[in-house]
Amino acid sequence: MNAAWVCLWGLGAFALGYRFYSPRVAAALQLRADEPVPARTHEDGIDYVPTRRAVLFGHHYASIAGAAPIIGPAIAVLWGWLPAFVWIVVGSVFLGAVHDFAVLVLSMRHGGKSVGRISAQVLSPRARPLLLLVIFFLVTLVIAVFASAIASLFISTPGSVLPVNFQIFVAVLIGWLCYRRKWRLLGPSVIALLALYGMMLLGERVPLSLAPWVGAEHEHLVWVALLLVYSFVASVLPVWVLLQPRDYINSHQLFVGLAGLIVGILVARPVITAPALATPPADAPSLLPFLFVTVACGAISGFHGLVASGTTSKQLARAPDARPVGYGAMLGEGVVALVATLAVSAGLADWATHYHSYAAAAGGGVEAFVEGSATFLGALGLPSGMSRVLVAVMVISFAATSLDTGVRIQRYILAELGEHYELPWLTRRYVAGFVAVAIPFALCVTGTEGALWPLFGATNQILAGLSLVVVTVWLKQSGRAWLYTGFPMAFVLLVAGISLFGNLATYWANGEYLLFGVGGLILVLEIWIVLEGYHAAFRTKTLPVGGVGS
Repeated sequence: MNAAWVCLWGLGAFALGYRFYSPRVAAALQLRADEPVPARTHEDGIDYVPTRRAVLFGHHYASIAGAAPIIGPAIAVLWGWLPAFVWIVVGSVFLGAVHDFAVLVLSMRHGGKSVGRISAQVLSPRARPLLLLVIFFLVTLVIAVFASAIASLFISTPGSVLPVNFQIFVAVLIGWLCYRRKWRLLGPSVIALLALYGMMLLGERVPLSLAPWVGAEHEHLVWVALLLVYSFVASVLPVWVLLQPRDYINSHQLFVGLAGLIVGILVARPVITAPALATPPADAPSLLPFLFVTVACGAISGFHGLVASGTTSKQLARAPDARPVGYGAMLGEGVVALVATLAVSAGLADWATHYHSYAAAAGGGVEAFVEGSATFLGALGLPSGMSRVLVAVMVISFAATSLDTGVRIQRYILAELGEHYELPWLTRRYVAGFVAVAIPFALCVTGTEGALWPLFGATNQILAGLSLVVVTVWLKQSGRAWLYTGFPMAFVLLVAGISLFGNLATYWANGEYLLFGVGGLILVLEIWIVLEGYHAAFRTKTLPVGGVGS
């Protein structure tokens, strides 16, 4: 099978989904151009900031497109490229994009509140702390594993250090020029992107490492600490200072990088060397249901709902912008997962070497993606070393923007928990921001972040299902069509619950009692919230059809 045809089929399916299916979902949500939005009714210049659609799309897309849609498909190809391809396309169009779009509208209609806070109004007051706990677990995992992943890439690809950190300082300058000096954002961002590529060339020639100063044995942890300090600062600053301009620059980089990879696939027209359906190694779990939670963010992701209701809903300038930002950006993440699947299916010199065991596939996913993607860029004439640095910087940018947004979201979640449990100190911005990075750092110090990684996929999908419980009950209570979210809700909760239950049996058999305890708690929370949703759906309660708070 030629990878170029598979790429075109996937892109065509995404285009058809946005053209024909997303308007149906928008009609069910009953968006109005004249309805009030939180960015204007609650404007404060820090979190609530009316933002142009193109800028907000860049922020949202860069925030959700982390390393997970690369790592997940790179592992899932262990079962063959065809199941991963089908799940990415079908899941993105009918589940993931619907989830992101609907949660964004739900939050917009409730004053920019998070899904956890809204659940108290839609389901019951008991649901709020339950859902907040699930969110807390997931975001802690996201922060810890993404910080660790970026640190590992800095060490394995030292040429990426200079351009990635250069981008931070340029983003601050652009934020000041655009929001204080009223410059238009596009021009400076394009110049910054070109400068970033220049820094990649310099970075390849001048690789940077902390090992000479801190020792090779401490380099990873020091990078994690520096990344979390940066994330704390980014989370307490107004969004226009760093978050928006950096994400906007990153979005351009991601678009150019993805376009380059897609053009490379079409030019090289490589043959897929991975089997369509593969017999997995003995140490691998079964295809069903673990395919669905392994690909995870490449098809549907609970973390996306946190971004949608945590930061994006507070920046929508117009309600109709929710469709291209929410639905469209998720299809963009589907493109990332599609390219990742093809990179490890058709771009590797020896596919079998990378996938001789589940441990090899899980541990070498990012490296396999970098190697395969460099092959595609090589078809465009780029040298091998430069190709690797470019792809590594792109992957780090994916992960770093999710890290930035994750810490800001965790600050919101901790503040909500402080409000619920009457802990006023936890509602303070700097205290919540510090706690948001301190716990993941503790996980990295103890090495626990690696042990907890297997929970990420199942927890992520469970949160997506629970967010859809809130959305579906809200739609039913307000008299709107609810099947568009009801089917994805039922499917995701079923497959994620089954996979988590299977993991619990493995954890217990292996004596991994920490994983068993955390996973067991998440499973109990899932069942409890689903029961709360079931009772709320059949209460005689009717909400108004439109407007903020409906």
